[in-house]
Amino acid sequence: MLKKILVTGGAGFIGSNMCEYLLDLNLEVVCLDNFITGKRENIELALKNKKFELIEGDIRNIKDCELAVKNVDAVLHLAALGSVPRSIADPITTNDININGFLNMMVATRDAGIKRFVYAASSSTYGDSESLPKIEEIIGKPLSPYAITKYVGELYADVFSKTYGVECIGLRYFNVFGRKQDPEGAYAAVIPKFTDLLIDNQPPTINGDGSFSRDFTYIDNVIQINHLALKTSNPDAINQVFNVAYGESSTLNQLFEEIQNNLCVYLPKIKDIKPIYGPLRKGDIPHSLASIEKAKRLLGYNPKYSLTEGLKHTIQWYYESTASK
Repeated sequence: MLKKILVTGGAGFIGSNMCEYLLDLNLEVVCLDNFITGKRENIELALKNKKFELIEGDIRNIKDCELAVKNVDAVLHLAALGSVPRSIADPITTNDININGFLNMMVATRDAGIKRFVYAASSSTYGDSESLPKIEEIIGKPLSPYAITKYVGELYADVFSKTYGVECIGLRYFNVFGRKQDPEGAYAAVIPKFTDLLIDNQPPTINGDGSFSRDFTYIDNVIQINHLALKTSNPDAINQVFNVAYGESSTLNQLFEEIQNNLCVYLPKIKDIKPIYGPLRKGDIPHSLASIEKAKRLLGYNPKYSLTEGLKHTIQWYYESTASK
């Protein structure tokens, strides 16, 4: 029975949402974060909860990992250095955090006798595979250092599951969005970045002609599958990777229109803003669409929020957060 969960990267976008969710379930939560990309403001509410413990540490330091896993029942490993462009600009740091840090966490988990290790994998693992929808067992060659690091994590998890008996479950995230996602910085994700620019009455830049498509996945769908992976007793789900998506794709042009239409409810003046079209980014794949049949079958995953439904909540959150500053 789960009583205490370690969430690495718990002050990040997905991690902080998971911490709040687990605390709402009356579980004890340990958060390990080095605040390279995580933010203290993301865990302000959690810090007021007596069942929440923050360890400011780094997964690149094995001692920090060993401290964090003490007396926990399961590990939810979300700490990573994200972004394809950032990995192209700085592959060494991406490798150090996403591979060396991942291995440190796996070793600490094994040595502490913790059975369940749920980790964030990535849709970037599909690489140059052109097959659609993306099925877990069919991948191509990675197209970026980031993609390589996330695939290596899957390989390590497979070895630790088979060799040491750690119950590993990998979740390949597809373009997650929602509350608390950072709109700032050179490597901000597309939805918060577009939203932030439009709120500021500025046109966002779309890489390419806007025809590239993605399977955008609302944060509450991600929370659902993480919880399912932590608690599942289905032996067939162990040592598996699962797509985490809604199962529908939208082009970047469609995404821009949806964001603009949602924001126009609050800011009618932005209705005439047109996007700027820029060059394609290195390492980007043209289209991404996930099959979620495996997650439905083995984990009972049933995503509730489409892009349209998720954007309504997300845009409202960003607008209200901006207005309150």
